[in-house]
Amino acid sequence: MNALYACVLLAVLAALLGFYRLLCGPTQSDRVVALDVLFAVAVMLCLCAAAITGSTAFLDIALGLALTGFVGTLAWARLIDRRQAEARGRP
Repeated sequence: MNALYACVLLAVLAALLGFYRLLCGPTQSDRVVALDVLFAVAVMLCLCAAAITGSTAFLDIALGLALTGFVGTLAWARLIDRRQAEARGRP
């Protein structure tokens, strides 16, 4: 049980670092990676909550967060790629 609480503590630390990179990232790519890290942390926190409480509802939430994070990362990466292509003069 103490290992789960240690995972929660480390997840909070990773979330703080992710928020810092999301807010202060010098490039859009840094922000995309930070958002992906934050979604991964949220999934991990849901899994820890499921293990601590014994409730399987957190597993459904974790699955939804993982899918949302994946689609969001793809969409943002495509937007960055499109903007870079326009800056180079390619349609």
